[in-house]
Amino acid sequence: MQLGTLFIASHVLSSGSVRETARQLSMAASTVSAAIRGLETELAIKLTERGSGELVVLLASGKVRDGLQPIVRSVEQLSEWIGNAQSNPARIAIKIATMERFLEVADQGSINRAARRLKLGQPQLSLQIATLEKLIGHQLFARQAQGSTLTDEGQRAYAIFSTVVQAWNDLKSQADERYQRSARALRIGSIIPTGSESWVARCLGTLVSQWNASRSKNAISLVLMTADDLREALKSGRIDVAILDSVFGLERFQHRELLQTDMVMIAPRASRDTTVRALVENHPICTPSSRTGLGHAVMALSHERAVNRRFRNQDITAADSLPVIVDLVANHGYVSFLGRVSALPIADRVRLVELGTHVAMSYYVAFNHRKAAADASAMIIETVAAIIGEPVAPAAMLA
Repeated sequence: MQLGTLFIASHVLSSGSVRETARQLSMAASTVSAAIRGLETELAIKLTERGSGELVVLLASGKVRDGLQPIVRSVEQLSEWIGNAQSNPARIAIKIATMERFLEVADQGSINRAARRLKLGQPQLSLQIATLEKLIGHQLFARQAQGSTLTDEGQRAYAIFSTVVQAWNDLKSQADERYQRSARALRIGSIIPTGSESWVARCLGTLVSQWNASRSKNAISLVLMTADDLREALKSGRIDVAILDSVFGLERFQHRELLQTDMVMIAPRASRDTTVRALVENHPICTPSSRTGLGHAVMALSHERAVNRRFRNQDITAADSLPVIVDLVANHGYVSFLGRVSALPIADRVRLVELGTHVAMSYYVAFNHRKAAADASAMIIETVAAIIGEPVAPAAMLA
């Protein structure tokens, strides 16, 4: 990283605007954007994002902005000291690596000794120091037979560079800790539960509690997605474990069946129709898309039950959020289909209707090669077995 880049990025975090920073520093907006992206990459943290075409500074940026302040002040001091065409703080092209090498030469009192410690060639290091002196416009070392000693200007540079390197190392150490935590984290993805009382939500809650009680060195990170997104996330390595209703396309991953159930219809509690055919004819239908196991199972079923439907134009066949489906049924007159194990806990909000034919459904856990993923999957299987073995709701009213 260069000092000018850090100076620019700090201004962005303070002003919250790429355009405003570019205007203040008389720079191209693309240069300013590149500076903030470079800082995010170096620190392994997202500091900004785009919202409605405008830059939004995220909460995490506050600590980074504060951590950059010693560097900003040092860059301003250096700019005043240089006092030439290169003195614009935003355009100072000195790299932190160059400053670290200067400090090593000063501490060792010899370019030769510093080069050996840094595993660099002595001519290469000498050239870098000479280039640094030329950029600053001052001689920093007095070369003597016994080594190199700092001049008065060199001592001034030493004080400035020490402050910069210390502040940067503090920021980088925090980034290294974040990276290590991220690398150790076990990322678990799950289909979106119908609610906090559902078997999925109860399973994940129990898993986190037991996992943390076991003092595992791997922290757990949870994310909820559609079944289709879970498959893609597992394939791309963004998650390690997936709880989903279909393992189609996951042949190269290990997977286990979590539970078997059958399908029931869910309808508004106020509806008077008693058969599936009548409910399909007289209500709009909402189901997950056919990319999900549930959606694939119900699509043919729902359309085979009635050809001439009054509410066909209101159907929603890609509602991949189960909480939204439940709300549409409970509060907006829709009908849908769920696995019985998911429908029973919400029997107080919707009416459950038997299909008259058995439509089997299964849920699975799929996982990658990590031992922690296999351990978590085994715990998930045990947890689900215990949860499903318990009564999940009072006797439901089944039509």
